[in-house]
Amino acid sequence: MSPVLAGILQLLALIAALALVHRPLGDHMARVYSSDRHLRVEKWIYKGIGADPDTGMRWPAYLRGVLAFSAAGVLFLYLLQRLQGVLPGSLGFSSIDPDQAFNTAVSFVTNTNWQSYYGEQAMGHVVQTAGLAVQNFVSAAVGIAVAVALVRGFARSRGGDLGNFWADLVRGVVRILIPLSVVAAVVLVACGVIQNFSGIHEVGQFVNGHSSGGSQQWNGGAVASQEAIKELGTNGGGYFNANSAHPFENPTPFSNLFEIFLLLVVPFSLTRTFGRMVGSLKQGYAILATMATIWVGFVALMMWTEFAHHGPAFDLAGGALEGKETRFGVGASSIFAVSTTLTSTGAVDSFHSSFTGLGGGITMLGMQLGEIAPGGTGSGLYGMLIMAIIAVFIAGLMVGRTPEYLGKKIGTREIKFAALYILITPALVLVLTAAAMALPTPGNSMTNTGAHGFSEILYAYTSAANNNGSAFAGLNADTQWFNTTLGLAMLLGRFLPMVFVLALAGSLAGQKPVPATAGTLRTDKPLFTGLLVGAILIITGLTYFPALALGPLAEGLAS
Repeated sequence: MSPVLAGILQLLALIAALALVHRPLGDHMARVYSSDRHLRVEKWIYKGIGADPDTGMRWPAYLRGVLAFSAAGVLFLYLLQRLQGVLPGSLGFSSIDPDQAFNTAVSFVTNTNWQSYYGEQAMGHVVQTAGLAVQNFVSAAVGIAVAVALVRGFARSRGGDLGNFWADLVRGVVRILIPLSVVAAVVLVACGVIQNFSGIHEVGQFVNGHSSGGSQQWNGGAVASQEAIKELGTNGGGYFNANSAHPFENPTPFSNLFEIFLLLVVPFSLTRTFGRMVGSLKQGYAILATMATIWVGFVALMMWTEFAHHGPAFDLAGGALEGKETRFGVGASSIFAVSTTLTSTGAVDSFHSSFTGLGGGITMLGMQLGEIAPGGTGSGLYGMLIMAIIAVFIAGLMVGRTPEYLGKKIGTREIKFAALYILITPALVLVLTAAAMALPTPGNSMTNTGAHGFSEILYAYTSAANNNGSAFAGLNADTQWFNTTLGLAMLLGRFLPMVFVLALAGSLAGQKPVPATAGTLRTDKPLFTGLLVGAILIITGLTYFPALALGPLAEGLAS
């Protein structure tokens, strides 16, 4: 079987699996966030944190809950790392330096999971399990909660009530993420992913079956359970530095495809949840079609760039295999790279810095779209709904009438919130990239010069501000400059957009729905899907094209 055909068949199998679970999972999540019933374990949690899950919250109260919970998470995780040297189960690792502890704490709380350290050489079992893995669950649940609050803004009228943040957070963890992660972890263990709390082992090094006389050290860990929520919650942080390219995390082609399925399944299924909660499944299908069109298009483009042959070496290898695991091949690596950068996952099964110039540009562009196809758990849905508001506003300008979406008028207040949302992340990326290139010290962290070196910097800030977490793998980011500025980019890139999303949700929830008329744009038709795809690509292109032209485009055209 040719490598191209193998890649296409894997893509088709992935699409079939996602389609199979789309309806039951989407309907289940809609029931979870629409139910008035509380499970017994949830009542215990509410009692423990002193929250009343039945109290409705307007958007300022909902936002305070998000920010307070996240701030507590940053503080706890920071202290856990700083105290690692005196904690049991540390495997003899010392405490994490202040700047790196800050960066890592912010990274995992913001669902970014950017890692400027070697996981197997820095973090013990306690920090990995009680710190990082816990944040993988709750940071994903926070993203879903904010998305659900925006959906309620469209579905409700006059009251301004967006639900209860604490109830949404707890339900997301207890009823969705934990059950799915348990099943996923069992599957991964069956595939060969390790799951233990063993210490450090010294093993020999072999070349072609013969000992080379050297040795290396490996430690075990609760990898399968963390790998499950790492992908399912679109987190991305690996137990080992090589992430999902490491055989302890991702040993077989099947486990690789299963991990891609995990990182896509919740974001894609949330579109049906959205349709159920607003009372129109067709609206959910329109958003799903937009996400799927961009995702499939990016996968096809990535496969084309990576399978394109530029000489005898590429012909013999069947594509650009540098930086890719031979057990996965070019096709599966391309699907993984696109999926992880079009979501907020950041996990990698290959090294994006080794992709072709245009291939590396595709991974960057996927993040620069706002990671909305299908995006992160929750963040992809609310990001796409913001772009839908922009699209209906553009359509309203074309026909000279006040735009409407799902029965809510998109006025001056709403469009200001949407505009601020789409501007904040590009501002962070471009300003910080410019500062890093202009100052003398940050440039010393680049492994390469020229267009590829610029791409390393641009990729890092794109990844951080969009809460992705993947890296170009050629940049030494473990410096005070990058730990601090990337940490700030992650914080601002996560929570400033949430401010605008919740303010928009509150504004929409306070409106009375308006009836559709003959002049109302039908947002459940293919025409709107095409308009939305076009608006996303044009807005992103106008924003980032100059920067992309200096980096991946220049490199790709020169090769």
